[in-house]
Amino acid sequence: MNIEDFEEQEELFEHHRIDVDPGQDPMRIDKFLMDRLPNVTRNKIQDGIRQGFVLVNEHEIKPNYKVKPSDLITISLPEPPRETEVVPENIDLDITYEDDHLLVVNKPAGMVVHPAYNNWTGTLVNALVYHFQQLPTMKDNEGRPGLVHRIDKDTSGLLVIAKSEMAMTSLAKQFFDHSIERTYYALVWGEPEHDQGTIDINLGRSPKDRRITVAFTDENIGRRAVTHYKVLNRLRYVSLLQCNLETGRTHQIRAHLKHIGHPLFNDETYGGNRILKGTQFSKYKSFVDNCFKIMSRQALHAKSLGFEHPVTKKNMQFDSKLPEDFKLVVEKWEKYVQNH
Repeated sequence: MNIEDFEEQEELFEHHRIDVDPGQDPMRIDKFLMDRLPNVTRNKIQDGIRQGFVLVNEHEIKPNYKVKPSDLITISLPEPPRETEVVPENIDLDITYEDDHLLVVNKPAGMVVHPAYNNWTGTLVNALVYHFQQLPTMKDNEGRPGLVHRIDKDTSGLLVIAKSEMAMTSLAKQFFDHSIERTYYALVWGEPEHDQGTIDINLGRSPKDRRITVAFTDENIGRRAVTHYKVLNRLRYVSLLQCNLETGRTHQIRAHLKHIGHPLFNDETYGGNRILKGTQFSKYKSFVDNCFKIMSRQALHAKSLGFEHPVTKKNMQFDSKLPEDFKLVVEKWEKYVQNH
């Protein structure tokens, strides 16, 4: 590894250190670690090995490496070790619907969904465990009770939360089968060539920065991701899109829209927080900067959600209004285009 590669690596925190017994028989490292790490799947171990999180005698190895007697295995991750216990916090929830098995909440922008590095408190899950007792937890998802999906911190909108084991199992299967209807509104830079389309390209973590999701034209890299979009309003410099998720990859809409040349308005992570369409004249620049101040986050809202109720089997459909910041920025663009 050269110095440039080293500088691109984020800080890692050691989670496990295993001294292999001197009498250990040769064994594939993924199988060896499965026997020693609770609630960790083989796929997760293999992914960790490929990403360089697992070292043997301070060297990177491949998933088929065979553990030898007296090897030193270290497992380091981007987040420091943390107990999975969640602290209940009295935070108000905007509940759209609730029954004995599930609830639908409207998450505000700026709220993290579950505790993680740098955000151990003030999350949606902290609020959920305060307001609801005995929420179920998915296997391999400790510390995230009730969750069957999530949306980004600075994305607003609807989330379904499981209150019973039956609901969790049913909803998780519906997400796995891609039968849940998820509609997002997105304000993007520029005007897409077609009024509607489908983005079908693999997504995966960037080799340079694991916090960013990127598109891969090589079908053997990343995982398949499918986003359907429709243009709702063309505003010359920006466009309002409706996006429907077929799959649910990390940062899927944000990465897909950047890939086709239309990043989300004010999405700092994916380059939408600067003028990408229009002039650099001072009046226009001031107008855009003002819009950035009003909506100081990426312009993405999880607007509607549809699924089959786990118990009644009825089709449930929920819709939400655009948040005030999103609505105001769209109105400002409409007026700007009319007057210029």
